[in-house]
Parts: sequence; structure tokens; C-alpha cells
Amino acid sequence: MPFDMKSRIVRSGDVDVRIEGRLLRTARLNDEYYVSAGDPGRLVEGIKACGAHADLVTFVQDMDEPAARFDHSMSWDDMAVLPLTTYQHWFDKQIKFKPRNKLRKALKSGVETRLLPFTDELVLGIMSIYNETPLRQGKRNWHFGKDFVTVEREHSTFLDRSEFIGAFWGNELIGFAKVTHGKNHSIIMNIVAKVAQRDKAPMNALLAKTIELVTARRIPLLNFGVWGRRGLNDFKVANAFECRAIARYHVPLTRKGELALRFGLHRRLKDRLPETWIVNAANMRARWNEWFYGKFAALRAHRLAGAKPSVSGENKP
Repeated sequence: MPFDMKSRIVRSGDVDVRIEGRLLRTARLNDEYYVSAGDPGRLVEGIKACGAHADLVTFVQDMDEPAARFDHSMSWDDMAVLPLTTYQHWFDKQIKFKPRNKLRKALKSGVETRLLPFTDELVLGIMSIYNETPLRQGKRNWHFGKDFVTVEREHSTFLDRSEFIGAFWGNELIGFAKVTHGKNHSIIMNIVAKVAQRDKAPMNALLAKTIELVTARRIPLLNFGVWGRRGLNDFKVANAFECRAIARYHVPLTRKGELALRFGLHRRLKDRLPETWIVNAANMRARWNEWFYGKFAALRAHRLAGAKPSVSGENKP
């Protein structure tokens, strides 16, 4: 398959490879945390052969392998990982007092969780959750306003080993989660709930159901994305997720790739900045987003109010 400049995705064997960057083109598995890189030599040769024209290849080791295995330049990805044995052990021994009470609150509030098939009805329900607000955790909600086809495509990956969980309050879908299972670890691909229903703790109910499913399969590890600095990470910590370093390898394919690796230019800018700078920038972004989208929402409400037909008798014929 030739290199596609628009999508920046190439097919190498039976996996999709994403090409990122302009000055330094880096190739990585498109779903690198959900599929194994397998044999690194074969992966690198496949990327070379598919016409990606990359300067550097990067791949991660499997999440259940804490020790570095390969002789390549290496860094570490910090991931949020929850070691599991049984659901009861997680509930009684691992989580903190507050999330345990929130889970009880969700049940008392009438929140019900259940498995759902991947249908048009579910996709529409997911869209209603995404379209509730343009902001989440002070960040732009990238799923806000997406059309049906896009949402359906983005959530139809790995259906043969994924489960969808819905959180309902009455007949209303107020949250959903998608968990994808592997041999030795499962991954929470999506978990989102409506902000307006936050007082009912649907996120806690969704996570509890996820852990119930994972432990029933006797899978020892559950991944909840990368280890962050704030916001959602507080939720992870309270529910017993730990920071686990996963080996990431870097293999140069060109002279440019070798130089970038030697001088550390392969790392993203935010990975090279002091943590205090990152936190301050995130806080500034959150304040800007709240101001900007607050103004946008007010303007939209004003326009909608002005578009309403008059109910006074003055405009009657």
C-alpha cells in the first residue's frame, strides 16, 4: 500500500502503522497499546518495505513484561495499571474509602450497569454523551459534534474481544465504557459519563462493572491509559491504579533518525519541559477554554432566543 499523505496511515502486513511528524517522520503501530509489536525485526522490515519513508520506528513492549527485552535505544511510558485477583479483593482491600462510598451511592441512586451489543442505538447513545458539552476536564472535547459514521467507525475496533458497558438511570444512558481484552491484560478504551449526572457517580459504577468482567476472565492487569498529572488521574489513584513503566524502543531508519535519537529530538516537546511548566500551561488552557466556550455558549443561547417566534399578540395577523 503506498504512503497516504492525507491519512498518514500505511498497512504493514496485518497491522496499521501511523506516520507522525513532518521534519522527523516517526512510525508506530496505530493501536500500539492494543496490539503486540511481535518480532521487532519483522516490524521494522515491514515498515521499510511498505513505503512509509520513516526516519524512526518506535514500539512498546507488552504491558505484562516489566523488564526490558530488546537491545534498542529505550525510554519509558508511564501507564496506569491495576493489578487484579478478584472483584471482592479490589473492593475490600485495594480501593480507598471515598470511591467505595461513591459506588454505593451510584447503586442507591438507581444507576444500573449492563452489557450492551454494538448497535446503532448504542452509537446514538454514545453521541448524546459526547455532545453534552464541548469541554471535559478543562480540555476541548474532541468527540463533540462528530457525526454518526465517524463515531461508529471509531468504536467498532476490536469488536471480537471487546465489551461495551452502559450505565443507565431509568431509561437514559448516562455513561458507557468499552473494555478490550488481551491474554494477560485488558484495556479501558473509553469510559465517559454525562456531566449533568455526576452526582450519581456513574463513572464509579462503570469502572466496577469493568473490573467485574476482567476478574471473571482471570485477567491479572487492567490498563487505564497513560499515567497523568491531574484531573482523571485522581480518579485512577483513588481506585487503586498504579504507575507502571512500560519499555518503549526507538529504532532509527535514516541518518536524520540517528541524529534525532542521539540529541533527544525524538521526544515530544512536553516530555522535555519541566513538570511545573506543563501544569501551569494546563491550568491556563483550562481557564481559556472555560472563558471561550462560556462566551460561545452564551452567544449561541442568545441567538436561539432571538430566533424563537414571538408569543405576544403584536405579531398576530
